[in-house]
Amino acid sequence: MNARPLREPSLWQALLPLLFLSVALGLAVYLYKDDASYGANQISLLLAAGIAAIIGLRNGVQWDDIQGTLVHGVSLAVVPIFILLAVGALIGTWILSGTVPMMIVYGMKLLHPTYFYPATCLVCAIVALTIGSSWTVAGTLGVALIGVAQGLDMSLPVTAGAVISGAYFGDKMSPLSDTTNIAPAAAGSELFAHIRHMVWTTGPSIVIALLLFTVLGFGVRGDGEGAAFGDLPALLDAQFTLGWYLLLPMLVVFALAIMRFPAFPTIMIGALLGAVFAVVFQPDIVIALAGNEALARPMALLSGAWKAMFDGYQAASGNAALDELLSRGGMSSMLNTVWLVVCAMGFGAVMERTGLLERMIRSVLKAARSTGSLIAATLATAFGANVVTADQYMSIVLTGRLFQPEYRRRGLDPVNLSRALEDAGTMTSPLIPWNTCGAYMAATLGVATLDYLPYAFFNLVSPLVALVLAYAGFKILRLPDATQAATPAAATPDTSPTRG
Repeated sequence: MNARPLREPSLWQALLPLLFLSVALGLAVYLYKDDASYGANQISLLLAAGIAAIIGLRNGVQWDDIQGTLVHGVSLAVVPIFILLAVGALIGTWILSGTVPMMIVYGMKLLHPTYFYPATCLVCAIVALTIGSSWTVAGTLGVALIGVAQGLDMSLPVTAGAVISGAYFGDKMSPLSDTTNIAPAAAGSELFAHIRHMVWTTGPSIVIALLLFTVLGFGVRGDGEGAAFGDLPALLDAQFTLGWYLLLPMLVVFALAIMRFPAFPTIMIGALLGAVFAVVFQPDIVIALAGNEALARPMALLSGAWKAMFDGYQAASGNAALDELLSRGGMSSMLNTVWLVVCAMGFGAVMERTGLLERMIRSVLKAARSTGSLIAATLATAFGANVVTADQYMSIVLTGRLFQPEYRRRGLDPVNLSRALEDAGTMTSPLIPWNTCGAYMAATLGVATLDYLPYAFFNLVSPLVALVLAYAGFKILRLPDATQAATPAAATPDTSPTRG
């Protein structure tokens, strides 16, 4: 399965599946608009994988090898898939228990429309820096902040962009984050040297993002969307038994994340705790959700809590806007995203196994002559790998593995490479609809990737700042003369860690 193709693929062969995929995805968006990710994009990815497989067969790759690499590629998505399902269960039980409604009430009391966007970004940044997980922040605080935005008549795409910007800043700068550990491992640099070096691109980027969110908040009066709620805190208080203690499941999840518990069991514990809180504090709502009057009370409580985990919470308050806000969650709500992730990972696996991905990257590397162009090539490759492999870890590891010897050969400190891997590999992953991160954020926040993309300012600005510094030669560190000659083999860390 690790044998190389008998014939070296040409650059045209390497580009053909990507060209087809670009056209197919564009056509899917044209025909189906926001519904493109509900089947059309999946078909596009599978057909593109088929084209890559045909090219591989033509170059001498055996079908058994391609089939085996499909299995391996999809296996890398197993952990993200289980996390997606767990987040669906968590959202369902946290709404049912009153945890998310309580967070919305507090958020509306504390946040004013004028500073809502920068405050959202800053709060998510602080929490993500503390726990090292952008996914956990989006699946907990992010869900509540989307609800607050609806209650305050704020733009949901801008709010999602602020959540993602803050979450990825904290994730990127936290020593607890998976990507922050994987990037220096792939580049051959030291963790805290890597974090210190990232300050020069991450610092200006988050400042620019906060300024842009502040400008967007000036004079905000709402877009009318939340007017249908009336007094949202009063509506939520009438629907649920609210109290500060309902925030305990969130605190438990954050505490487990700080203690470095793996993401899947952490989120599942949060979901189960939400179910327990629902049974204890919202028993009438749980029984109503069960929808079976023939059941005895204990069985009805069990049925309602169980249903919230697999099918989410279905509100029936009589207020259409409130019901739409609260009717969310459940593992079933994540199944389309799982479908998208499986197809995307399959496409990336075939592209890698047939040698098409490596052929494209070698062409990019060959054209990089100056230090600035080498870093630019690294940024472009990490972004391209995010598009092709649909996974930020694969993007970081593949790019780091291929570029590390060239950085060493040119006497560049590995922290330059590890920083570039984060500036493009980590930052652009939530901007691609079929990437595991983009699919997760869209499914969790309920905002399409292409809708929030223009407002994920930190993620958009970070690669640009890195590019400017690269060509300006600012803070580009070099190796001491004694180590320039060394060109150690690139480390290849595990590409399936706990999701960030």
